[in-house]
Amino acid sequence: MVASDQRPFDNAIRGGDPSIREIPADVDVSTLMETHRSEAFDHRGIRQDPNLAFPLDRLRDLTEAGRIGSLNHRHLSIMGSVTAPGRLIKKTIPLVVPRLLLDKVDMALLIPV
Repeated sequence: MVASDQRPFDNAIRGGDPSIREIPADVDVSTLMETHRSEAFDHRGIRQDPNLAFPLDRLRDLTEAGRIGSLNHRHLSIMGSVTAPGRLIKKTIPLVVPRLLLDKVDMALLIPV
């Protein structure tokens, strides 16, 4: 998922775009755009309700209900259908982990799309 003011993931990169998008915690989920290139599933559901792939509204509901403590001030999005995982491991993960440590995140929710 990308925010409306961010560039979409680059579908032309062979093996998948290893870049990261930071999504601010206060984003209106309805403005998020799914730009994954996979043809392995029907994208219409996610385009109608981005919470199917990026369940920020559901996590906010859990926070408000006291089921979880809090959410981070930012969320990270990585392109789905990356078929070159070596690049993801070598280029992307080393950028993600320091951010999670800096933010003192207790848990990360990974949602494969």
